[in-house]
Amino acid sequence: MSCDKTFVYGLNDISKVVQYLRDTFMFCRVFAFYGPLGAGKTTLARELLRSCSISGAITSPTFTYLNVYKNDQGQKFYHFDLYRLSNLNDFLEAGFDEYLSDEESICLIEWPEIIESLLKQKVCRVTIDYHRDSQKRSLQCCVVGAAH
Repeated sequence: MSCDKTFVYGLNDISKVVQYLRDTFMFCRVFAFYGPLGAGKTTLARELLRSCSISGAITSPTFTYLNVYKNDQGQKFYHFDLYRLSNLNDFLEAGFDEYLSDEESICLIEWPEIIESLLKQKVCRVTIDYHRDSQKRSLQCCVVGAAH
């Protein structure tokens, strides 16, 4: 695993982080977002989806676990929020693991800790935390199992 990039950013410069993540699409299909409650995982996922030409409402799938989006070019995006999921078996029984192997899509996963054992290849781990400047966040991107 290589931790490639660290950012300190506010809402006004989130586009720099989004562009870096977009550039990572070349070698990662799964983006796992880690961090404490309220750190900005959903905000970052929403901005990333917007940058991929997703229009309409983009909401956190907190109660449905998964939202599926498709852009005008036909690319699919799976946005997971696993905060309420009890265990790995629940994820597998729901068939969600099949989405992880869809080579033509991008998966954004908030609260991925419960499925850590499945996140081996082509994964960008994005850790977001509060920064000492309360208006900013710190973010670290680590790429796992992908040549880059």
